[in-house]
Amino acid sequence: MQIPIYQVDAFADRLFTGNPAAVCPLAAWLPDAVMQAIAAENNLSETAFFVAEGAHFCLRWFTPAVEVPLCGHATLASAYVVFAHIDPARTSVRFETASGMLAVRRDGDLLVMDFPAMPPVACATPTALAEALGALPQRVSQTAGQYLAHFAMAERVRSLTPDMAALARLDRDGVIVTAPGMDGADFVSRYFAPKKGIAEDPVTGAAHCVLAPYWAKELGKTMLVGRQVSARGGTVRCRLLGERVELAGRAVPYMIGTIDI
Repeated sequence: MQIPIYQVDAFADRLFTGNPAAVCPLAAWLPDAVMQAIAAENNLSETAFFVAEGAHFCLRWFTPAVEVPLCGHATLASAYVVFAHIDPARTSVRFETASGMLAVRRDGDLLVMDFPAMPPVACATPTALAEALGALPQRVSQTAGQYLAHFAMAERVRSLTPDMAALARLDRDGVIVTAPGMDGADFVSRYFAPKKGIAEDPVTGAAHCVLAPYWAKELGKTMLVGRQVSARGGTVRCRLLGERVELAGRAVPYMIGTIDI
């Protein structure tokens, strides 16, 4: 069996920035174990698989270790593949996912995703979290799957060197660290998820489902620019719309190939 594979840098303004995702369009679902093995072989933070279902597509995402219920950058990359290679006449696409129906539309050279907003709730700072980060945040919030640690300065977020093994022992799947922005961004962030097989994710769309409502409340505005300050770096343009959030970014193609199974 031959399976097409595309690698796309998502939330990237140029090649070798943003977050690389692999995208595999399928005629029919492969066994879960095979899709997980492909994701592990790719060794990117996410590999996306989708199957056409009438006018929309069913979409799933796998890290090298597990399937995840929501992924932003691989959704952006999947939409790019649909627009560039499968149906260039389209101006929008819908994906049926474990997190509901997600829509992506073209807006010039941007791709705009419609995602659920996930506002975090303030909580006490877990001692284990501060110890794993190697620094005490000003305050901490949480969702069902993430901790969000707020620091005072962007440079503090940039300079963190967390203990990944300690992060993996926390009672949340991932940790978002954030601070007020710099260089034209409203806020900066980084994202760590060693429990899911991702030490640091370069640019994380799903984390901005948490960050957008958090910073909208902090700054009193609904249109925001987020900068993820990983080594690769990337920009996510956010617009909060009640219980939904639009996340916009660019996609840059890197590679087209074939998987032989």
